[in-house]
Amino acid sequence: MVERTMETTEIPLEEIYVPTKRKSTLKQDQVDALAQSILEEGLQRPIFVRKGNGRYVLQEGLHRLEACRSLGEKTIACLIVRAQQR
Repeated sequence: MVERTMETTEIPLEEIYVPTKRKSTLKQDQVDALAQSILEEGLQRPIFVRKGNGRYVLQEGLHRLEACRSLGEKTIACLIVRAQQR
């Protein structure tokens, strides 16, 4: 049986790999709106990443990630998702 566990951490934006297929879903107007929200209220939900091939791979939160990039942030709050054997 596989159980999913998560840990929260701050990760440098440059260490997060975004798969090409996921990049194709980016909507700039949504990034701009999120950037404004982050400026006013801060990041409300962390993004999801997994470790793979010596890097972090984005699982969820492309628009939040790109909004933080556009604001010049260096790190982002992430939930690291991993499979754990029991």
